[in-house]
Amino acid sequence: MKIIKGLAAAGAAGCVALLVVGCAAHKEKQAAPAPAPAPAHAAMPSGVIDEVTASETATVKAINHKTRVVTLTHSDGSEVTLTVGKEVRNLPQVKVGDIVTATYHESVAFAAKKADAGTPGTSVVQGAARAEPGAKPGAAAAQITTVTVTIVGIDKSAGTATLKGPRGNVVTVKARDPKNLDRVSVGDLVDVTYTEAVEITVQAPAKKHHKTAAKKK
Repeated sequence: MKIIKGLAAAGAAGCVALLVVGCAAHKEKQAAPAPAPAPAHAAMPSGVIDEVTASETATVKAINHKTRVVTLTHSDGSEVTLTVGKEVRNLPQVKVGDIVTATYHESVAFAAKKADAGTPGTSVVQGAARAEPGAKPGAAAAQITTVTVTIVGIDKSAGTATLKGPRGNVVTVKARDPKNLDRVSVGDLVDVTYTEAVEITVQAPAKKHHKTAAKKK
């Protein structure tokens, strides 16, 4: 499952906006009369469009602390050798047999809101952390990109919404749930949020417990 990553770069009203989106863009038709505003009491649509989390585990087969070269063995038997940068400050704590786990997460979510609740645009928030000195190496990083687009057209008969990105890009998308079109109006905004995060941990292998047979009296 591949999530669209180019929202901010494209300006983007792209294939993941409102309510969405069978990722089928349509050529924009002649503008139809604006529909009546959504009832004031109707909750604005929101939800997760796409989400995936994947993990990969490898075992330290060999390590040279002086040259910082590490060889890892994956679960399928394949190997990879890499040179670890000095930003990994706890490499001396890593030993042969340690388990390295990398977990990757990405998601795309949307949330519609009224025009006076924000302005079209793009924002990016980044964060990172790493293990304390003396501990096993570990790191985590995340980036959250939010693109706010404007609803410039709604066609309930076709089940589509036309969206305009902060750079003027216009695209018409198919609503995944057509009922959501009853809850928004032309001029409303949609926040499309793309989240990408990765975490890397290193742990010592679990100790094996050996059962001792009871002695017969």
